[in-house]
Amino acid sequence: MRPILIHEVGPRDGLQAEATVVPTDVKLDWIRRVAASGVDIVQVGSFVRGDKLPQMADTDELFRILAKEHPRAVLSGLVLNEKGLERALEVGVPLICLGVSASDTHSRKNTGMGTDEAQRRIIATALAAKQAGRRVQVSVQSAFGCGFEGAIPEVRVLGIVAAYLDAGLTAISLADTAGHAYPEQVRRYVQQVLELDAAAEVTAHIHDTFGLGMANVYGAMEAGATAIETSFGGLGGCPFTKVAAGNVATEDLVHGLQRAGRRTDIDLPALIGVARDVATHFGRELPGRVHRAGPIQP
Repeated sequence: MRPILIHEVGPRDGLQAEATVVPTDVKLDWIRRVAASGVDIVQVGSFVRGDKLPQMADTDELFRILAKEHPRAVLSGLVLNEKGLERALEVGVPLICLGVSASDTHSRKNTGMGTDEAQRRIIATALAAKQAGRRVQVSVQSAFGCGFEGAIPEVRVLGIVAAYLDAGLTAISLADTAGHAYPEQVRRYVQQVLELDAAAEVTAHIHDTFGLGMANVYGAMEAGATAIETSFGGLGGCPFTKVAAGNVATEDLVHGLQRAGRRTDIDLPALIGVARDVATHFGRELPGRVHRAGPIQP
C-alpha cells in the first residue's frame, strides 16, 4: 500500500450534526492537540451560514486565530459555494475542500442545488481557488449510495470524477456520505479513478453507518488511495442525509496502521486523549473503539 495521509475532519464533520454548539475555546483546544499529534491535515470547519448551521458559525474566527500559530498540520476548510470561497480566501485557508453529491436529492437538501448545477458551480469555484494560489480538493459525495435514492449509478459517479479531472482538479475524495459502501465497491471505484488518471490523489471519506467502515478504509488503501478522512472518537454524520452516523475514528485507524509499523510518527496517546475529552464533553459514549479499550502496546 502507498504511504497514507490522515485528514482529521472531526472539527467539521464530527461537530456539524451535534445539537449543541461547542464553545470556540474548546474547539481550539481539540484542533491544536490533533494538529500537533502528527496527523497531516485538520479540517477546521465549513464556510456556511451560521443561522443555518450554528455549529460552524465560528469557522472564520477559528482560522484567524490558528493562522497566527502556524500549526504543524495543514488546515482545511469546506466551501459550498462562491460566497464560502470568498470567506475562505479572506481568512487564508491553505487547503480548500469542495464537493458535489452524486445524489440529486442529497445535493438539493445539502446545497439547494441539483447535481448538474452544483457540479458546474463547484468546478468554477475550485478553479478560482486554484487561481488564488490555494490547494484544492474536490469530492464526490454519496458516491457509494444514498439514503434517499438508494444505489447511485457508477457511471454518474465516474462522470463527476471525469469532469473534475478534465478541469485539472486531481485531488479527489470519494465520500461514503450515507455509509452504504462495501469493500469490493470501494476498491473498484478507487481503481477506476486511478485508471482515468494515474496521477490522481484519491482520498476516501468513509462513514461507519452499517459497520463496514474500517473494512472500507482498508479496501481504499489497498486500491491506491493516498489519504483517509477520519474523525476523533468516530464522531460525525451529515445532517442532510437520511441516517447520519459517525466516521471511522482517527485513533482507531492510526492504531491499526501502527500495529503494522506504519505512521509511527503520529502521537497515538494524544489522539486518544482528544477522543476521550470529546466524549466527556458530550457526556456520552462515542463509536470509536481504541479510546475506550486502550491501545495494544507494541
